Amino acid sequence: MAYGSTSSDTIFALSSAPGRSGVAVVRVTGGSARDVVQRLCGGLPEARKAALRTICDPESSAVIDKGLVLWFPGPCSFTGEDCAEFQVHGGRAVVAALLSALGRIEGCRLAEPGEFALRAFENGKIDLAQAEGLADLIDAETEAQRVQALRQSEGALSGLTEQWRAELIGAMALVEAGIDFSDEGDVSDNAVQEAERIVGRLVSEIGEAIADQRRGEILRDGFQVVLAGAPNVGKSSLLNALARRDVAIVSEEAGTTRDVIEVRLDLGGVPVVISDTAGLREAAGKVEEEGIRRTLKRAEAADLVIWVDDGVDPRLPEGGFSGVAGSTEGEAGRFNAAVLLVASKSDQVQRAVGGSGSQFLEISTKSEEGLRGLVDAISEIALSRAGTGEDAVITQARHRQHIGRCQAHLAAFMEMAGEIELRAEELRLAADALGRISGRVDPEDVLDQVFGRFCIGK
Repeated sequence: MAYGSTSSDTIFALSSAPGRSGVAVVRVTGGSARDVVQRLCGGLPEARKAALRTICDPESSAVIDKGLVLWFPGPCSFTGEDCAEFQVHGGRAVVAALLSALGRIEGCRLAEPGEFALRAFENGKIDLAQAEGLADLIDAETEAQRVQALRQSEGALSGLTEQWRAELIGAMALVEAGIDFSDEGDVSDNAVQEAERIVGRLVSEIGEAIADQRRGEILRDGFQVVLAGAPNVGKSSLLNALARRDVAIVSEEAGTTRDVIEVRLDLGGVPVVISDTAGLREAAGKVEEEGIRRTLKRAEAADLVIWVDDGVDPRLPEGGFSGVAGSTEGEAGRFNAAVLLVASKSDQVQRAVGGSGSQFLEISTKSEEGLRGLVDAISEIALSRAGTGEDAVITQARHRQHIGRCQAHLAAFMEMAGEIELRAEELRLAADALGRISGRVDPEDVLDQVFGRFCIGK
């Protein structure tokens, strides 16, 4: 659908998960919602109180089900319009009959994905950042993701950016006063100096928010871990051990893993995506060469690289690493992530005490020796990068982009000498950038991206 303009139709959708369930929830919103409830139930329940009703097909009068009906008159509803909820038995036939009956009422149609939330946005019940938080809350898989998404859906980001925007508007007013009273030097200079003081403080605050190591995005999208190393060192066995199931093929034949294989884990509330990759060596063919290329590409974008070696004297990759949890140099410099060194197959190999392997965390996927320590190490690094969801402000690339633009315009304002009109324009552009986060300024270009993520019925 075109998300820039919602029609005046009354919309309905199954809002609970599809398939068999104890209870199914069907939602209705729009100008005809009152009439819909009266036609299906023979009357209107008391507002915001659940009432047991017999729900009938308005055309044939056949009973569809007995269930709870809730009535939420606008504007005191999620969408700001008249809304109703039908809570019926969750059998497929019951849900199909109710949706069919609703679809045959004139002016009613099935909702598009995210259309309920879109109407809430258009009616001022939520802003754009809150809508994104609501979508993230629905998608949340871990406790930390839930906490972060809930904070955003309740306006944590919106409140902060709107506070910055309000201060910017105050600075803009001072600069405009400086323009209006340019013939009175003292008044103009004092107004501009006060605006510079406000902007200087905002530059510092916004800079701190941006310098967060992408904590919010990492928690939202998952902490990316890549298993890397030479062929046949036990990367696929390690992936299976961490996943507690067989997700990767294990073989003594070198080059078995050609494509990237992923598993998602919940480690201490942080979503962790672990990727098994092709072994790094001189490729034996075009397919393996492509697998190695994908390995290096994935490792470049990772948050953590686990370098796996199983030799009697396990070695760092050519060029070495600057530290167990630091950036890399030399040939390994293509890894821009933290690095964890793992020596696998400790049940098969007797290593010299105090050798080069002392930097490696020794594990065995067969006996599970050292696995708990490895999981704890991954969890510690992931938690230090992603946090618990309580302190992140920026949770999406879109937010970071607009806050970064605001920061650039503020920096231009502070660096610019004279030309007070041009400096005022920089402040206007900075305020507009912040306004785009909540949807106050020209939100149409991002509506498809935001509301298209929702399921039908939300």
